[in-house]
Amino acid sequence: MGNLPHDWDICTDALPAEVENVFYDYKMIETGLKHGTVTLIIEHIPFEITTFRSESTYSDNRHPDYVVFEKNIRADLSRRDFTVNAIAYNPYDGFVDLYDGRKDIRNHTIKAVGICDERFSEDALRILRALRFASVLGFHIDGSTADSIHRNKHLLKNIAVERIWVEFCKLLMGKNAVCILREYVDVIAVFMPELFSMVGFEQHNFHHQYDVWEHTLHALSFAENELSVRLAVLFHDCGKPYTFTIDENHIGHFYCHAEKSCQIAENILNRLKADNHTKNTVLTLVRHHDRIIEPTQKSVRKSLRKLGNAEIFEKLLKVKQCDVQAQSPLFVQPRLNSLEQITELYLDNKNNDNLIFSVKNLEINGNDIIRMGVKEGKKIGSILNTLLESVLNGEIPNNHDALIKKVSEIISI
Repeated sequence: MGNLPHDWDICTDALPAEVENVFYDYKMIETGLKHGTVTLIIEHIPFEITTFRSESTYSDNRHPDYVVFEKNIRADLSRRDFTVNAIAYNPYDGFVDLYDGRKDIRNHTIKAVGICDERFSEDALRILRALRFASVLGFHIDGSTADSIHRNKHLLKNIAVERIWVEFCKLLMGKNAVCILREYVDVIAVFMPELFSMVGFEQHNFHHQYDVWEHTLHALSFAENELSVRLAVLFHDCGKPYTFTIDENHIGHFYCHAEKSCQIAENILNRLKADNHTKNTVLTLVRHHDRIIEPTQKSVRKSLRKLGNAEIFEKLLKVKQCDVQAQSPLFVQPRLNSLEQITELYLDNKNNDNLIFSVKNLEINGNDIIRMGVKEGKKIGSILNTLLESVLNGEIPNNHDALIKKVSEIISI
């Protein structure tokens, strides 16, 4: 494909012990002797060397019950997952491409090697790998391979959730993620069944032109390559089918859907064992995605305080932009204009080092108030909170003299 390789896989008829003997004076890692693999380290670069092998049955749909070492490259290539990954090369024989993998690369096609059902029953993670390759590379999946993926999707239930999570995140970050999610939502629903209720769920609201799932996919098409943002966009409306009501004018409403979406997202992220940082970021974004932020200093500062984190606030604006761009065309531009004004106000605060998240950001502290004669802890806390509200409301600037003056006024009351 003309890309620079980031790792090197070598296969050989030499047994692991013979490989180690050849490279006795190099650093070797016994990666998986049972499966014929050792890793050679040369100048800090790893080369994974595996003996030609064929494999037995896969009782767990993931690992072979045992392997048989072979002397022929043909047997080894026949066990590979996809044709594009079943191409061997050496400088003496050139390419060994028994399954037309180079042709499939040229045609941007992901196709299973041999009998599709057998490949996926051997290792069900290959189902997600196919989707991930198609998403990341912008390839399409061959018809017979696609049919087999839909047919064997249930096998994903036998795969460790950690492996599923890794593959899904890579899939979601791919340039073709929206198309893959649309075409293979039934596969995604095996490990995220909560999302399937969005498919075809009409919103019956003039603010929207798509059903909930299509709205989500269109919103996702505008998302940057930032995992937490993409996950938040994916989950932001998943609670809508569970909170739908329709009024006497036949207009649909989804009251408190953000909180419900957050609960569903939390269940999914916990089940797939997402790391805590990603989980907490995504849940905050989902919970606040429909938070009303007016294009005023007061509203921006209050939202900053509520979120308590500049990075989260910036990501929230990105999620909101994605959400808006997937709504009814009548409302898109005015709402984007409002978000642009909000962004400018935020950046103005940031550039002037005036981001206010809590009383800790005030140019005054408890010691200053104590020196003014206030000794009671609760009273000090109350004064600081009053000062914070005054600053956030734009009543006073966040500078020491103005804050001291305000404290004097409070004390004298």
